[in-house]
Amino acid sequence: MKKTEKTLQKTLRSIALGVGAASFLTLPLALEVRLKQATQPLTDAWQHLPIEPRRSTLLGISFRSPQVDVLGLNARTTLQTLLVYPFQLIRLGAYWNRIEPEPGVFHIDELDWQIDVAERAGKHIILCVGPLKTFSYPEFFVPAHHLRRPFPERTLIKPSAYPSLLTAATAFITRLVERYKHRKGIVAWQLEHEAVDPLGVEHTWRLDVAFVEKEVEAVRKADPTRPIMMNGFLPTSLPVGLSLWWQTRDQGDSLAVAQGMADIVGIDYYPRHALMSVGAKTLYLDGSKSPWQQRRRKQLFAWTHAHGQKLMIAEGQAEPWETVTIPPNPDLQGMYSCLPEQVINNYNTCMRWSQQEASLYAYPFWGAEYWMLRKQCADSSYMQAFARILEHA
Repeated sequence: MKKTEKTLQKTLRSIALGVGAASFLTLPLALEVRLKQATQPLTDAWQHLPIEPRRSTLLGISFRSPQVDVLGLNARTTLQTLLVYPFQLIRLGAYWNRIEPEPGVFHIDELDWQIDVAERAGKHIILCVGPLKTFSYPEFFVPAHHLRRPFPERTLIKPSAYPSLLTAATAFITRLVERYKHRKGIVAWQLEHEAVDPLGVEHTWRLDVAFVEKEVEAVRKADPTRPIMMNGFLPTSLPVGLSLWWQTRDQGDSLAVAQGMADIVGIDYYPRHALMSVGAKTLYLDGSKSPWQQRRRKQLFAWTHAHGQKLMIAEGQAEPWETVTIPPNPDLQGMYSCLPEQVINNYNTCMRWSQQEASLYAYPFWGAEYWMLRKQCADSSYMQAFARILEHA
């Protein structure tokens, strides 16, 4: 009888805790979840929004060679067109499997050219030397001859388990840094992309902190004069924040690792993104007005300021994040996850943070290749929204 009573009490307590947890999650989900038609009519709202001043923050773009190819654009024409705009900074990527497609082959001409034209345009350059993870989907660019079998899922990639890969990765880093460290336009090296986080939703393996530490050592040895930038995803919604915390709780997420290792901490800021299709509509998480990311953001501003680090928005969302890999390009319409007015709204939000707390070092917009595609398809509103920011900021 006593055992039955204890079991009943235990069951009731579990139910009560479950109900309490559900109630706790109900409010943030109600604030953050949107069920919307994915395609939306384009409006002129972006033309009337106020523009926050950038003050000392450098504005810029990221340029993704793989994305340019996927969108069917000409890489050289695209970059030259973008460089005409009066922004200050560009982020370029060294994609390992493109530069070293086979053993003993080192194709560096295209990256040489990108750095040349960016310097001639007077831009500061942050060069991501990878090596394993670099910005642009699929974010993993290890040549096949350096990794014969995929990483096992649900594992930490430790130096002891992959000594030859670590040797090849640090050799790649050293070769790149030695080649470019005399280029005056390069102001920082980026190491990895969201270094210790899972690789999107496709993979659950993660780089071990010790692996990344060895890569940092290689950069600093090759060039002790320039700062290292490392970036991480800032969850803007509670469900995403809880998921990322759970997946990275053993060694911390990429922002925490950046705080401990880097000179410049980069925030990847995507306040609105799709989760799944629901019939004819799409379910979105929209954390643009959510209070749940404020604590982490404030901690980042306070920490970097106290430790003499720079803080930047490494990726400011300026293209759609829908349920497909390639952002849709609908005729005469836009996508709910990032309409042209969101390009300005997202920028304004981050500039207000900068005014209230400490100045952001830089804000590269994410999606410049998509703007070029839209412009080719008779919608220049994304590009014009960017130009309007540059003109009024």
